[in-house]
Amino acid sequence: MKRVLITLAAAVVALTTAVGCAGGNRLSIATGGTTGVYYVYGGGLAKQLSSGIANTQATASVTSASVDNIKLLVSGKADIGFSQTDTAADAVNGTGSFTEKQPIKAIARIYDNYAQVVVAPGVTATKISDLKGKRVSLGPPNSGTQVMARRMMEAAGLNPDTDVNKSQLSINDSVQAVKDDTIDAFFWVGGVPTAGIVDLATSKPDMKILDTSDVLGAMQTKFGKQYVTLDIDLAGSYKLTGGIKTMAVGNVLLVPDKMGEQLAYDITKTLFGKKAELVKVHTEASKLDPKLGQQVEPVALHPGAARWFKETQG
Repeated sequence: MKRVLITLAAAVVALTTAVGCAGGNRLSIATGGTTGVYYVYGGGLAKQLSSGIANTQATASVTSASVDNIKLLVSGKADIGFSQTDTAADAVNGTGSFTEKQPIKAIARIYDNYAQVVVAPGVTATKISDLKGKRVSLGPPNSGTQVMARRMMEAAGLNPDTDVNKSQLSINDSVQAVKDDTIDAFFWVGGVPTAGIVDLATSKPDMKILDTSDVLGAMQTKFGKQYVTLDIDLAGSYKLTGGIKTMAVGNVLLVPDKMGEQLAYDITKTLFGKKAELVKVHTEASKLDPKLGQQVEPVALHPGAARWFKETQG
C-alpha cells in the first residue's frame, strides 16, 4: 500500500509539473463587491478571456474596488483591474490616495459609473447637504466610491469627517444597514442597475435616490472635467418613481504597465469581440464602443491595446 501511495504521489507531482511547464496565463481580475457591477462584469469577462485566449485561465476577485484594485495591480497580486477614471488619474499623477505615480496602463474605457446616494425610508433629505448630522456610509476604504463620495460632500459644503456620523461600508453591508435601520444613507458609485440597490428597492420601495446635479459645478472646478451629469431612469432601473440627474465618472480597465504587448492586445480584442456575450451578463456591457474605449486620459493606453485600436479603427 505504501509503495502504491508513493507512486501515486509521484504521478501527481509529474502531472502538476507538466501542466506548469506547458505555460499559459493565469489572470486575476480585481473587481469590487459581489452585488456591484464590477464583480458581475468581471466574472463575465473572466469567462470570455478563459475561452477566447489560448492557454488562459482568468478569475474574478472580490475587492474594495478602484483604489484597492490599482494597488493590487502594482503589487503583482492582480493582472486586470476595474477603476473609475478619477481614481486612475490620481494614481498616474501620484495624488489623492497615492503617494507616488503608479505604473499602470489602460486597456479601454468601458462605461460610466453613476453616483447613487441612497436615502433610507423616513429620512428627510432631498440633496447631499441635507445629510448633515445623519448616519452616512461613504463606501469601503480604498474604493472609488469613497473618493467620489468625499469630493461630492465637500462640493456640497460638508466635511465628510465631522458633519456626518460616518461609516465605511461595502455596497452589500450598506444595503443591509439600511434594512437594519443602522444608517440613514449611503453613497454608491457604480453601474445601473446595481443588484444590491435593486434588492433594497424591492424590500424598501419608499427609499430614495438623490438628485446630485447641484454639485456638478463645484466638482468640476475643484476636481476636474471628468465629472459629468447623467440621467437615471429610476422607474426603469429600480422600479422607483420618476428619474434624477446625478454625477457620473468613467470606468476603465487597467493593467500593470509591464504586461506583455501581445497579452494586452488579446485582452482588448476579446473584450470588444465578445460584447454580445458580455451584454448577457450585464447591460452595462452594451456601452462598449471602440471610439469611447480609447478615451482613457490621463492614463496612457497599453501598447498592446493601442495596437488593437489602430488596426481596427485606423
